[in-house]
Parts: sequence; structure tokens; C-alpha cells
Amino acid sequence: MQTGETVTIVRGEQELMERTAHLFASATDVACAANDLFTWARAQTADLTERYRTRPLADTRIRKVYRSGILLDPVASRTLAAARDRHGAQIRITSDEINETIVLDRRLAILAGDLSAGVRSYSVITQREAVQGVTSLFDAAWRSATDLDVYDTQIAEIRQLAPRVLDLLSQGVKDEAAARALGLGVRTYRRRVAELMDALGAESRFQAGVRARELGLV
Repeated sequence: MQTGETVTIVRGEQELMERTAHLFASATDVACAANDLFTWARAQTADLTERYRTRPLADTRIRKVYRSGILLDPVASRTLAAARDRHGAQIRITSDEINETIVLDRRLAILAGDLSAGVRSYSVITQREAVQGVTSLFDAAWRSATDLDVYDTQIAEIRQLAPRVLDLLSQGVKDEAAARALGLGVRTYRRRVAELMDALGAESRFQAGVRARELGLV
């Protein structure tokens, strides 16, 4: 562990939760931004869930923003809906880049770092101005994001097609042949590919394949 005046760097989720579990348990305002369901997995441990359960949900505001690619996985989609219903969380979806972070009571921010040797590092920040800056970034992402149910409805059709489209893209199948294989017109197929790329936050078909592999969709 490395400690600065207002920033503490911890290695791995176990150390992170050892230092912050009591803060999660007492927080009344939790803001979370994540690309997938795994970065903050330990923040949903049975222990913390039980502590939330002992306090009325009305006493805690929980807001979560996720990248849209996560909804291409039907299991992840159902998991998000279940978490929303269980904890009373407000969940929104964005196709924009986001910084994976958690803000507790607008007084402490946790930033997820890169994986190194299989262990992720986290920056725990208490410096007031820095926390305010992170909070402002989250609030901006929250305002521009779409409610989970609304986005889930919008993406339902492309979610069904996504596995086959990704497979065809990975094989380098030309649009005309891919469209025939899916029983679609070429223009409709290209529109579906564009929608898939948007959901994955990808600017190219190659990048869409990379992002899909990161999410475990292929």
C-alpha cells in the first residue's frame, strides 16, 4: 500500500474493501460508474448487502452508470435489473467513455486503475477539491445517460442479433453475404452493425470485435 497526504493506493479488491467496507456500510449517497459487472464486484459482497439490508433503502441513494455494451449480454441485463430492484438503485446506461469510479457521500472517491500482474490497483481519494472534480464528472455522465429500462428496450433487437453479427464480422464476411445469412436487407444489416458498434462504444468494426471479446460476448 502506498499512502500520500490525500490519496491512498491499494492493491487488489480485498485490500480495498478492508479499508473502505465501513464507509460503504454507512454511506447514504453512493455513485458508481463501471464498464462491466466485475470492476466493483467486491463492493457487492454478501456482508455489505446485509448491511444495506439493515438500513431502510429510502435512507440511501444509489446511482450507477454502466457502459452500454454490458446490455448485449442478456445475463448481465437481468443482473442489473435484479440489483436495481433489490437495492433500490437508480441505473443508467451510456455509450460514452467513462472513468470507473465510486463516490461515497461526495466526500470520498475511489478510482479503478489498470490491472497489473492480475491485480487491479485503486486510488482512494479524500482531498476535497479532487473529490468534487470526480463527482462533477460523474454527475455529467449521469445527466447524459439513459434509464436502464429505456435503453434495454432500445437494444433488445440488436442483443438478439449480436452473437451472429459478431461471428460474421470476425469471419470477414462481406455485408451482402452476411445480410443474406441473417435474412436482412443490406441496409438493415449495416444499420444493425452501426447500432452494435454504438452499443460497444466502438468506432470501427475491428474495435467492436476487441470490445466484444473484452466483455466475453465472443
